[in-house]
Formats: sequence, structure tokens, C-alpha cells
Amino acid sequence: MQEVHGIQGVMAGNSGAVDSTYGGEVGPAAVPQGVRRRGLTIRLRMTITYGASVFVTGAVLIYTAYTLFKWRLGHPVADVSEPADCQRPKASMTLAETKNCKAIADQQILRQIDKPLIFVLLISAVVALVIGYFLAGRFLHPINRITRMARRVASRPDRSMHARIDMDGPQDELVELAQTFDGMLDRLDQAFEGQRRFVGNASHELRTPLAINRTLLEVTLMDPEASEQTRQLCRTLLATNERSERMIEGLLLLARADNEPAHREDVDLAEVAFRSVTQCELEAAERQVAIRTSLQQVSVSGDGILIERIAMNLIQNALRHNIGAGGWVDVLSYDRSTDLPGHGLLVVANTGPEVPAYAVETLFEPFKRGTQPSGASPARDPKDKGVGLGLSIVRSVVRAHGGRVAAEPRPGGGLIVRVWLPVGM
Repeated sequence: MQEVHGIQGVMAGNSGAVDSTYGGEVGPAAVPQGVRRRGLTIRLRMTITYGASVFVTGAVLIYTAYTLFKWRLGHPVADVSEPADCQRPKASMTLAETKNCKAIADQQILRQIDKPLIFVLLISAVVALVIGYFLAGRFLHPINRITRMARRVASRPDRSMHARIDMDGPQDELVELAQTFDGMLDRLDQAFEGQRRFVGNASHELRTPLAINRTLLEVTLMDPEASEQTRQLCRTLLATNERSERMIEGLLLLARADNEPAHREDVDLAEVAFRSVTQCELEAAERQVAIRTSLQQVSVSGDGILIERIAMNLIQNALRHNIGAGGWVDVLSYDRSTDLPGHGLLVVANTGPEVPAYAVETLFEPFKRGTQPSGASPARDPKDKGVGLGLSIVRSVVRAHGGRVAAEPRPGGGLIVRVWLPVGM
């Protein structure tokens, strides 16, 4: 095992430089919650509330205008500069002159009260906007609560599937929506839990007959009177049986990995990666693939066995999907990540066949394997003992630990997988 040359100097001071080298990141029926009183519908409540707001605002405007007119009419000569013709006694004026002087006085009165009215109108508009903003927030608060719950479940279904909204209040449209959403979560929770139980129970039940088959085949191989043809058949069946056992072990681990770790501890990611590399050295030598490491100590929080399984699966996947002789696998760990602060970073990169960018996400699905371009040799290596669950287990374990995993094609062929795990306390 040799060190990665030309990278350590960059890694020691800035993990972001290495990151840039490897590229970027990669309706059911509601369950009744007791008897609720029937209240006004949201539509009716909004109608009444906004109608009352408009009524109050209009009443304030009308009352203000009325008060100003009353005040001004109570002081008909105050601050009014009448023309000389209008200052004569009214008895000496004609009817036309009297009307003209009254019109002039009314215009002056309107000019004196139009500015206060405009000011009151602007104040009323601001008050109406503020009231409308708070009323809208009050009506939308239940919807925001449902949205936050939906995002929480979507981002972390393994941790949030048991959460419920449990909205209180009268039986209106929003409460019915929340109850429907809670009912959907109940059914999804039951479905996921039933699936996990089925996988676990089925895997446990299948272990016994496979163990019996392995014992019988091994006994037959040890029989000195068995023919060579029988021995060859037993070896073939034994290899098939071994593959089935690995698949069952993978399914059991996958079912366990979907749950959040019950016990967390501080785990040195560099130590875990080094131990996994050591266990894979023999397989790397058989495939003539070099494993190069550059590891920085970083303490992450989680289940040590499951975190080691992450590193082991990534390294085995990089070895088994390599170019063979002359190929390499780089295993790197960083004590910090510029992309996701508060997380340690594990990177596994390898040489290998080119992987289309659109096919990267499917590699994390169970029983999915990398494919070769059209006309190339099959991607399956005869020495490959995998069952197509390695990256699926990695993703499930990472999600259960509150981390993130991303992959992207490496220029020239191969894959770069990056895993972020929360650092320990």
C-alpha cells in the first residue's frame, strides 16, 4: 500500500482544494383524533375577517372626512381670503355674484382639507396592509406547519416517519388536511415497518436451509468415494450457496441500516478507513490494483460497525469495478469539509470503465450494477463476489447517521464517491 503522492501537501491545509480536484457533489383516510367541534370554514372566516377589515378602514376614512368638513364648516371665514367683490354686503350682491362667491369659498375650504384627507388615506392603507399581513400569516400558519412536516419527512424519512402534525382547533379545512396528512404518514409508516420486518424475517428464515445445504455439500466434498463429476457439481452448488448467503447478509444489513443507530459513539474515520483498506489488500493484490491512502484523523458520531461497513463497501466496489492490472483506488479522509461544515469527509475514487452521468444515481439502488458502453465487454468481473447491495447499504447507513453521500463520474473513467458524516462532540 502506497501513499497518494502530490495530494498530501494540499490536504494538510485545505480540504476544499482536494474537493475541487474530485469535483462537486456528486389520499388515505385520516385517523380521527377524537371528537372535534365543527367550526366555521376557512373560506367563511377569511370572508368575515377581510370584510370586517375593509369595513373598519372605510368607516375610519368616512368619519375622518366628516370630522374635517364639520370642523371647517364651523369656521367659514377662518383663513379664507375672499376677493374684493365678495367682501361687500350680501344684500348688495346679485344672485349670480352670491353663488360665485360661495363657490370660491368652497374651493378654498376643499384645498385646506384635501391634504389631511390624503394623509389619513395613506395611513389607512399602511394599517390595512399590516393587518392583512398578520391575518394572512395567521391563516397560513397551519399550512406552513404542514409544509414543514412534509419537508422534514421527505428529507429524513428514517427519523421523521413517526412524527405527526396533531393540529388542534375547530374541524375546518386545514384541520381535515392535517388529519389526512397524518393518516398518510400512518400508512406509510406501517408499510415501511412491514417491509423491514418482512426482509428481516425472510432473511432469518432463509439462513437455516442455506446453512444445511452448505453442510451437506461440504460433507459430500470430503467423501473419498465421491466421483470427480460429483465434486465439481458440489463446488458449483457451494459457490451458488455462498452467493445466496452473502445476499441474505446484505439484505439483513440493509434492513438494519434503515433505522437510526440506537447507540452512538465517537469513531475515528481515518482508523476505520485504514482498517478497511487492510482487509482489502489481498483482494487488491489478486486484481493487481494499487490502493493509495491519505488519511486525516476525524472523529465522527455513529455506530462504529456500520461506519466501517461504509468504508469497506466503497473500497470493495472500487476494486471490483476497476480496470484490473495498473488500476488504482484512492482512499482519503478529511477532518473538515468546505461543502458541509460540521461533517467529516471520506472520499473513495478509482479507475474503471466510464460511467454515464445519468446512470450514477441508479448505482445506489439495490441490485444495480455499473454498465459498460455499447460494444464493450461485460461489466461483470468473473471474480466479482458482490450481490449488488454495496452502494445501497452505504446510502442507507449514511442517511441513518444524518450524513450525505454523493457520487460522480471521474474524468477518464471510474467513479468518485464522497461521504459526509457528522463530527462527534
